[in-house]
Amino acid sequence: MGAALRQFGSSMQANGGNAEFDFQPARRIIVQGLAVVEDIVYVGLGILLTLAVFSLFYSAVKLFVTALLARTLSGQIVNVLDAVLLILLVIELLYTVQVSFREHGLHAEPFLVVALIAVIRRVLILTATLAKLPESGEVQFRHAILELGLLTVMVMVLVGSLITFQKHTKTSQSS
Repeated sequence: MGAALRQFGSSMQANGGNAEFDFQPARRIIVQGLAVVEDIVYVGLGILLTLAVFSLFYSAVKLFVTALLARTLSGQIVNVLDAVLLILLVIELLYTVQVSFREHGLHAEPFLVVALIAVIRRVLILTATLAKLPESGEVQFRHAILELGLLTVMVMVLVGSLITFQKHTKTSQSS
């Protein structure tokens, strides 16, 4: 308390007698505390994502081996690819957490990659079920075709964004 009063007194003298308290040390402590909380959350997210990716990997290997041994791999290939893309998605999320933890900031590129993988995963699932959709009815078939068109546009936008982002990054690094 004495240190705070001395700080207050020296702050008053520096400000010509105005009763303004210098909050910079308190702000610094709060920011450091929040940075520690942020690091703890990122480490926790990293651990959860690591456990999730190992679990997904085990499930994908089990699915693949089971389909291979049962000689039904051609019928299960879409499910295997779906599992592999989900693993890639979680790994990209893990990378995003790692970059955020290391640099204490967000970067757009990992999020664009995660979004691209998610869109490609949905396209894969949708195209695998497309052959069965005419039996479901005309409305569902039209919705699926519309969704496929929108997903195609999303892929083009995301790839264009990634290319633009990488060109901008290379240009910035050259300068």
